[in-house]
Amino acid sequence: MSKSPRNVPAVTTGSAVAANLARASSKVAGFLETGLQGAANTERAYKSDLNTYAEFCALHGFTAVPADVTTLTEYVAHLASEKPTPDAGGGREKKKGQQPLTGPHALATIRRHLAAIRKAHQLSGHPMPATVDALNIVMEGIARTLGKRQDQALAFTVEELKQAIRSIDLETTAGLRDRALLLVGFAGAFRRSELVDLNIEQLEFTERALLVHLAKSKTNQYGAVEDKAIFYAPNADFCPVRCLRAWLNLLGRTTGPLFVKIPRATPGQMAAPSDKRLSDISINKLVQKRLGPAYSAHSLRVSFVTVAVLNGQSHKAIKNQTKQKTDAMIERYTQLNNVVSYNAAQALGL
Repeated sequence: MSKSPRNVPAVTTGSAVAANLARASSKVAGFLETGLQGAANTERAYKSDLNTYAEFCALHGFTAVPADVTTLTEYVAHLASEKPTPDAGGGREKKKGQQPLTGPHALATIRRHLAAIRKAHQLSGHPMPATVDALNIVMEGIARTLGKRQDQALAFTVEELKQAIRSIDLETTAGLRDRALLLVGFAGAFRRSELVDLNIEQLEFTERALLVHLAKSKTNQYGAVEDKAIFYAPNADFCPVRCLRAWLNLLGRTTGPLFVKIPRATPGQMAAPSDKRLSDISINKLVQKRLGPAYSAHSLRVSFVTVAVLNGQSHKAIKNQTKQKTDAMIERYTQLNNVVSYNAAQALGL
């Protein structure tokens, strides 16, 4: 969104912080600026959340920043409450791309809204309200009401992935790109933001595996290089390393974005890849096109964890690839909730 919410600072360096930057030495200013930065996806979500918050405050006569506890508790209760479907004629006009809210937000989304509000206060030089007991109690009530389990992207099986690969037309530029992206995304347990940001120079091919050097990720904001290892598969049709090499051969360069947009081509000819990165939305659409509308880009990562657990891999081995910090995240990602398919009761020996 190009406009900042009314009464709410944009998720960039705010006026109070900007004044501090102006007075600080170049070293201090550099660290302060970096400390306020976050992942691009998070910043986009924050901007959207702050627009919603500003509209709510304007509608109810609340001061958005600095907020008091009453404002915050009313807002989170609003997000967690059932909303009536707007009347066909008298409801608020629906903005382009916006769906009318007919149910409560997820608990994780409400927490993200609060994080955005906290960031807005930080950028304005205002502290969040000191007395937050009431807010914490309300949030606990919301958690009990909505439940703490987050909706999770669906996991696919390896056979479903292979079937999707078999159906791809490899005589097209898009087909070669999509095959490489699906296989690398799954085998590397990549987040879609990581796939978007990948550059060719981050790839190192060795005899045993492809090493992907990640300088920064969602759980690694401090720039320490992390490696992912992607191994050769016996069948060349489903080998992420060899399929990626085929895509690189078509790209014909050794630097720059790895997964890029493809312009329209003359019928009967291979399209020339552009140098423009795919967006996170484009990758999501790509996965849905190839695997089906029930899946998303996050399914690549969720499926890796689920398949690895089913194949008896330890949490440590899985975390070496996913870069998750805790075993709890592994449990949350693993989709083994079908009580008939995955149940120890079927192996009691009766």
